[in-house]
Amino acid sequence: MSWGFEKGRGYNRRADIHGRFEGQRQGGIITPRQHPLVIIITGEEGLSHGYADRQRTDGVFEYFGEGQTGDMSLQKGNKAIATHSAEGKSLLLFRKSREGLIFEDEMVYETHHIERAPDGKGIERDAIVFELRPLSAVVESVETAKSDASTTTLDDLRRRAYEAAGTFPAARVAGFRNVYQRSEDVRAYVLGRSKGTCEGCQTTAPFVRKDGSPYLEPHHIRRVSDGGPDDPAFVIALCPNCHRRVHAGLDGTSYNATLLAGMATIEPKFDGRQGKSTHSQKVLGAT
Repeated sequence: MSWGFEKGRGYNRRADIHGRFEGQRQGGIITPRQHPLVIIITGEEGLSHGYADRQRTDGVFEYFGEGQTGDMSLQKGNKAIATHSAEGKSLLLFRKSREGLIFEDEMVYETHHIERAPDGKGIERDAIVFELRPLSAVVESVETAKSDASTTTLDDLRRRAYEAAGTFPAARVAGFRNVYQRSEDVRAYVLGRSKGTCEGCQTTAPFVRKDGSPYLEPHHIRRVSDGGPDDPAFVIALCPNCHRRVHAGLDGTSYNATLLAGMATIEPKFDGRQGKSTHSQKVLGAT
């Protein structure tokens, strides 16, 4: 489940989405101001406005951006989709049906392309088509991927991670890397930064993986769910106990806030131009 939504289940837009999160009551892209969340809606009725959303055989879902007439631009809701990972926001896909809005999955933005398509008046225009992958597929792939972190310097891992997150302009000229590669870059750096020690309670990793690396789990402090690229200043390496404490513990919210407060020391401000930062660790006072 993501944000309490169950895959394949129908929901009422007014009660279950706007009643909980508010946000725009019309249109296919909802960006609640008070929640780290972007909600997108697909459906056959979009065809009349030139939105030909479709599922590719490689698992990518192609979602047309908003803008009923004229060329689409990367602003407002369209920008929110493209920057959701860097902004620490979850991206949820719903499909409109007679039963309401069917929750499809939590997605991750990979890239987008421009293609010619008719607008609501039948006039050809440039349409933005977002290429999205299910978060679950990304997490599974990255978790089982073999990392080269042991043969790469921490500064190199850090640069890759920040470029993957899109935090610095260099990311826009570094060439396309799919979301699997970018997620692995963030994970490799965060685990390398931890040096095998939980960045929450400061205990040694409980066991060693089959590849010989210490077992810790990257936690995305700003998001309800974990996985996908994110700003490394908001991703922390935790032991399984601390990770479950955040998501299932009675004090999970306050503990997450404690982790966030400690990130200023764990991950100092990174100079993307020099590719270096002064690194240190801090005990976060976990109990």
